[in-house]
Amino acid sequence: MIYPPLHRGSDCRKCSYPHRQASMKQQDTNTDKPKLWNSNYIKIWCANFMIFFSFMLLAPLLPLYLSDTFGTDKDTIGLVLSGYTLTALLFRPFSGFLVDSFPRKQVLLVVYFLFFAFFAGYLVAGSLLMFAIVRTMHGAPFGATTVANSTVAIDVLHPERRAEGIGYYGLSNNIATALAPTIALYVFQIWHNYDVLFAISLACAGIGFAINSTLKIAPRELVKPQTPISLDRFFLVKGFSAAATQACYAFSYGVLSTYIAIYGKEELGITSGTGLFFMLLAGGLIVARIVGSRSLRKGLITRNASFGVVVSMFGYLLFAAVHSPIGYYGAAFIIGFGNGHMFPAFQTMFINLAPNSLRGTANATQLTSWDVGVGAGVLIGGIFAENYGYHAAFWAALAVNVVGVLALFLHTNGYFAKNRLR
Repeated sequence: MIYPPLHRGSDCRKCSYPHRQASMKQQDTNTDKPKLWNSNYIKIWCANFMIFFSFMLLAPLLPLYLSDTFGTDKDTIGLVLSGYTLTALLFRPFSGFLVDSFPRKQVLLVVYFLFFAFFAGYLVAGSLLMFAIVRTMHGAPFGATTVANSTVAIDVLHPERRAEGIGYYGLSNNIATALAPTIALYVFQIWHNYDVLFAISLACAGIGFAINSTLKIAPRELVKPQTPISLDRFFLVKGFSAAATQACYAFSYGVLSTYIAIYGKEELGITSGTGLFFMLLAGGLIVARIVGSRSLRKGLITRNASFGVVVSMFGYLLFAAVHSPIGYYGAAFIIGFGNGHMFPAFQTMFINLAPNSLRGTANATQLTSWDVGVGAGVLIGGIFAENYGYHAAFWAALAVNVVGVLALFLHTNGYFAKNRLR
């Protein structure tokens, strides 16, 4: 066995065998791979799970709640619930500015507390107008919390494990999205009381806030204020190509996710299969994130993105071309598997295109581009479905998806390779 050399000088008599053994142990530790699941990362992962679990616990039953409680018609239900998405979309660019300009933990705790507190508003809203106000305003802290939480998650990851960690971080969303609707329906069947669901969501969000309050984050350099404030404080200009490309994939998802239930019922006679569709979608997402994290760890970012978007494209093709339960359910897993590869790769792209001081802006840009794409898909897909039928809407979703795939191969991948900072 070879030991480290003895110290020279007056301290050499203090060097004993145990000291040399400790030195060797330290050297061995330094050769180990940096730890991925550190305590801060586990906490932020669990807090993110609570964000989406508390949100998705209510999502499938809010239309029924509005109809049963206030006698709301379908058009009004859509209008009331869309306010949440709109405010989340509008507030996300400012969220990136806030987490880059102020201490991130403090910003995270403030917006997370607001996200938690607004669940109490559902319990006390006694009219449709009050519920609409609470729901619409709730979108702002939701948009801000998702940006702040994901930014802090990136901060607490070791640079060598960052791309891999981003992939695993998304599992918290996917698992929560898969579990929450099923649990919500089960709870409602037992109690038949919407207030129970509101209280559970409030408690889960409170647990997430409590978890984040225990984070230990080192101070970092803040972005100095600029006068006048430029566009790149709210939108990552270097990420425009990736944002535009990702919006194409979000467009397709927006069309599919919005009209999947009514299409299944009217065209295929599937009256209770929407839950299984989204379970298969979530299953594909989870499997892909676990498998894809290995290649992200090796730095194969564009390969993961390219593979994911091509797989998803074939999923949309299957859904549009095969009008049967095989196409319906088969497309769910394929699209989930493709998106599970694509989404963390794109998030890593945005992060690697931005300096560390603009991570919040990078995250906000990615999430905003996804929201814009989904919103456009809902709007334009509705026009196609109303005037030309569901099949035309799904073929339009596929066409826009193909445009995004071509853009990735012809421009976005090359642009990222030339302009990445890490």
